[in-house]
Amino acid sequence: MIDQGLEHRSAAVTEMPDELRHDVRLLGKLLGQVLAEQGGEDLLADVERLRKAVIAARRGEISADEITAMIAGWEIERAVEVARAFTCYFHLANLAEEHYRIRTLRERDAEGRVQRESLAQAVRELGHERVTELVEGLELHPVLTAHPTEARRRAVVTAIQRVSGQLTEYNSPGRGASERAESKRRMLEEIDLLWRTAQLRSTKLDPLDEVRTAMAAFDETLFRTVPQVYRALDAALGAAADPAHDGGTGARPPRARPFIRYGSWIGGDRDGNPNVTARVTRETVQIQSEHVLTALETACSRIGRTLTASAQFAPCSPELKTALATAVDAYPEVVSELATRSPREPHRQWLLFVAARIAATHRRDLDLAYRSPDELLADLRLAQESLAASAPRQAYGELQHLIWQVQTFGFHLAELEVRQHSQVHAAALEELRAGGEPSERTEEVLATIRVIAWIQERFGVSACSRYVVSFTRSADDVAAVYELAGHALGDRAPVLDVVPLFESGEDLANSPRVLTGMLDIPQVRQRLADTGRRMEIMLGYSDSAKELGPAAATLRLYEAQEELTRWAAEHDVKLRMFHGRGGALGRGGGPANRAVLAQAPGSVAGRFKVTEQGEVIFARYGHIAIARRHLEQVANAVLLASSPTIGSRTAAAAERFRGLAEQVATASERAYRSLTEAEGFPEWFGLVSPLEEIGTLRLGSRPARRGLGAPRSLDDLRAIPWVFAWAQTRVNLPGWYGLGTGLAAVGDIEELRAAYTEWPLFNAMLDNAEMSLAKTDRSIAKRYLALGGREDFARQVLEEYDRTRELVLRVTGHRRLLENRKVLSRAVQLRDPYVDALSHLQLRALRALRTGNPSERERDRLSTLLLLSVNGVAAGLQNTG
Repeated sequence: MIDQGLEHRSAAVTEMPDELRHDVRLLGKLLGQVLAEQGGEDLLADVERLRKAVIAARRGEISADEITAMIAGWEIERAVEVARAFTCYFHLANLAEEHYRIRTLRERDAEGRVQRESLAQAVRELGHERVTELVEGLELHPVLTAHPTEARRRAVVTAIQRVSGQLTEYNSPGRGASERAESKRRMLEEIDLLWRTAQLRSTKLDPLDEVRTAMAAFDETLFRTVPQVYRALDAALGAAADPAHDGGTGARPPRARPFIRYGSWIGGDRDGNPNVTARVTRETVQIQSEHVLTALETACSRIGRTLTASAQFAPCSPELKTALATAVDAYPEVVSELATRSPREPHRQWLLFVAARIAATHRRDLDLAYRSPDELLADLRLAQESLAASAPRQAYGELQHLIWQVQTFGFHLAELEVRQHSQVHAAALEELRAGGEPSERTEEVLATIRVIAWIQERFGVSACSRYVVSFTRSADDVAAVYELAGHALGDRAPVLDVVPLFESGEDLANSPRVLTGMLDIPQVRQRLADTGRRMEIMLGYSDSAKELGPAAATLRLYEAQEELTRWAAEHDVKLRMFHGRGGALGRGGGPANRAVLAQAPGSVAGRFKVTEQGEVIFARYGHIAIARRHLEQVANAVLLASSPTIGSRTAAAAERFRGLAEQVATASERAYRSLTEAEGFPEWFGLVSPLEEIGTLRLGSRPARRGLGAPRSLDDLRAIPWVFAWAQTRVNLPGWYGLGTGLAAVGDIEELRAAYTEWPLFNAMLDNAEMSLAKTDRSIAKRYLALGGREDFARQVLEEYDRTRELVLRVTGHRRLLENRKVLSRAVQLRDPYVDALSHLQLRALRALRTGNPSERERDRLSTLLLLSVNGVAAGLQNTG
C-alpha cells in the first residue's frame, strides 16, 4: 500500500532515516498484501487510487473536487473498507515511528555522552550539591485521568503491540534468514488480525474498564521504569561527587531518594459522570491494589530466587538471624520449607518469606499479611542492611529497586483522587440542611465520603485523601465538602485535603481571595498544621482555554501563578499547583518539560503535579525507553525551574514583557470571544464538525456534556469534544485562534522576537501554536467550514488563520512551520496526504448527513463511515482531545 512512489514525495521523504523508511515500507507492503488477500485486488487498487490522488492534489496536479467525485462514485461499503485501510496504515506508521524513536534513544545512550534534558544534564548544569539539596524536596506527581481521549479500542492496541513484538524480532541484529522469515510471517499474521479487528467499540466503556486499561500501563511499563529513573539520578549524583570511581551506584547507599508519586482520577472523577459511584471507587482501589501486590510479589520472588549467596560468603547479620528464628516460630511450615530448599542461604530464605507475606497480603490472609507498606519496607531493609556488610552490590542493586518500588507505589499503586462539581455539593447541603429525605444524588455524595474513609482505614491516608472541587468560586465551596463529611460520618470523618479547582478567567483572578478564605476553615487550618503548612490547588487549562482562547488562557494562567506564589509567600504556605493540562495543544498540552520551564518563577519550587490524559498515557508510557525519557525530561525541567538563577532570569523577562503580554491577552481574547460568543456559533460548529457523532464513539464512560447548563450552549460542552471536533475538521482552532490578532495588536515585531527569545512562556506559547498550525490544513478546513451555511464565520476563521500563521512565522524567524523541528515536521508532512484521504471520506459522510435526507439504513451506513474516518484521522494526527 505504501511501498511504492516514496522517492517522488516531498523533501520530508528524502530526509526520512533509512531505518524508518525500511520499517514503513515493510509494514505497508504487508498491509497491502492483507488488503489484496481479504478484499481483493480491486480494494487494493481503490486504496492506491485514493493514495495517489491525494498526493497529486498536494502537488496541485488535480483538484479536490476530482477526489470528491472519485469517492462519491464508491458504494458506502467500499468507502468504509478504504477508511479502514488508511486507519490501519496510520496504526502501523505510528508503530514504525515509535520503533525509530526507541532505537534513537538507545543509540544516543550507547554513545556514553550526557543526554540533553536528562537527569545527568541537570546535575552537570546545577552541580551535585545543589541537586542533592533539591532532591530532598523534589516531588513529581503525574495523575492519570480517564478523560476519553484514547480513540483506539484496547483490542486494537494489543494487536498493534503484537505487531510491534514481531517487528522487534525481525530487526534484531544477528538473526538468521529463517528466523527473519518466521518473524515476517508472524508479522503478516498479526497485521491480518489487526485488519479483521473492529476499529469501533460496540459497547460503551464503564469506569472499571477504564481502570483496567490504565493498569496495562502500570503492568507493562511504570513499575519497571520508575526505579530506572531513580537509578539514573543516583548514578549522575554519584559520578559528579566521586568521578574517580564513576559514582559507584549499586554498590553503596543511594544518593537519590524516591520522588515520583502517581495519582489517578480513574474511578474517582465523578464530575459530570454519574457512572462513577462509591462502589466503583471502592472497586478501583481494590483493582489497583491487586496489580501492585502482584507486581511486588513477583519482583520479590525473582530477587529471592536469584539471591543464592551462601552464608559462608555473605554472612547473616544478628538482626536478620533473629528475625528468621522468630519467623520459624510463628510460621514453621512456611519458613521450614524455605530453609529446606535453600540451606545456608539466609538472605534467600528471608526474601522468599517476604514474598510469601506479600502473597498473603494480596489474598487477605490476615495472619501472615503485612499490615502496611512500612512493615514490608522494614523487612526489606533488614535484608539490605545484612547484605551491605559483606555483599554491598547485592544490597544496593535489584533489592534497592524493590525498595524504591514499595516507596513509590505502596499497597495502593496510585493515590486515588475524588472530584465533584461544586454545584452538586451545594445542592446536597441544601437538602441536608432542610432535613428532608436526601435524593439519590445526595446519598451518593455521602456514600463517596464513606468509601474514602474505608480506603484510608485499609490502605492508609495516602491512598485517598484529596477531594478536588470543580468550579470553585469561594471558600464556601471548600467548606461544603467538610460539612458533607460531617453529615456522612460525624466525628469519624476521613482525613480530607480539599483541592479547589480554578478554571474560568474570573475564577483564576479570584483564586488568592478564595485561598485567604480557606485559612478560616478549621479543617484546613488543622491540615496545614499536620502537613507542615502544605496546601494544594488545581489550575484548569482546558476550560480556561475554551473560554478565553489559547493565548489569553496561557497568559492569564501565568498571571494567576505569579499571584498565587506571592500569596503563598505572604501566608507562609508551601503551595503545590496541580496543572490540569490536556493532551492536545488546545487543552494546555505540548511538551511537558517545556511546560515546566515556562511556569512562573517560584511556582514550581521542586514540586510539579500534572494530569496525564487518555492517549497521552499510552504515548508516554507505552514503552519503557520512552517512559523513562519522558520522566527524566520532566524531572530535569523541575530541577532547572527550581534553580534561583533560572528563576531570576525568567522573572526578569516576565517583568520586561508584562505590557506586551497584556496587549496580546486582551486583543486575542476579544477576537476569540467575537467568534465563539456570536449568535448562531454553537449551531454552526455542530454543522461543520462531527461533534454530535463523536459522542457516539464510546471513547469513555463520561458524557460529552456536563449536563449542568443549557443543552445547546458551549458552556457545558467539555473541552475534550470541543478540541477533538476541531481537530477532525483540520482547523485545530483551539490551538491558535486569536493569537494572530494578539500579536498584531503589539505591532512591534522586534519586541515580539525579543519576548520569544528571552521569555520561556512566550517561546513555548508560540511554538505550541506553530505545532497546531502545522497540523491545520487550510484547503481541507475550508470544505468543512462551508457545511455550516455561514460564510461570515468561515471567512472570520480563515482570515485569523492567515494572520496567525504569518505573524508566528515572522516572530519566530522561520521560513516555514516547524522549520526548526525536523522530526515533527517530517512526521506531519508524511502523514498529511493520508489524513487528507480520510478527511475526504469523512466529508462525504458528513455532507450527506448534514445536507441530505438519508433513510435510516443509509444514515447508519454513513455514520459508520464517519466514525471510522474520525478514528483514522485521530490516529493520523496522533491526537484527539
